[in-house]
Amino acid sequence: MKLFDKAKQAAEQAAVKAKEGVEEVQTKRDLNGAYGELGEKAFELVEGGGLEHADLEPLVARIRALRAKLAEDGSSASAAEPAAAASDQPPAMPT
Repeated sequence: MKLFDKAKQAAEQAAVKAKEGVEEVQTKRDLNGAYGELGEKAFELVEGGGLEHADLEPLVARIRALRAKLAEDGSSASAAEPAAAASDQPPAMPT
């Protein structure tokens, strides 16, 4: 019976570590989402003239270029393949 108790204890410890790992991954996803939201808000503020900083300009220019490329790619897509709908949410992290 002692062997069974050790195996049970090891399984419980593994379950706790797995749960902690899942919680850490979820926290990292939440943090990544928060950074994305902050970035979107900063971009909106720059576009609206409410925020200016030289360090932001290259990032804003990159976003503008990527948006233009998406718009260009979307206009050249065939009617059978509609462009993906825009979302207010950041993309899901791969699992």
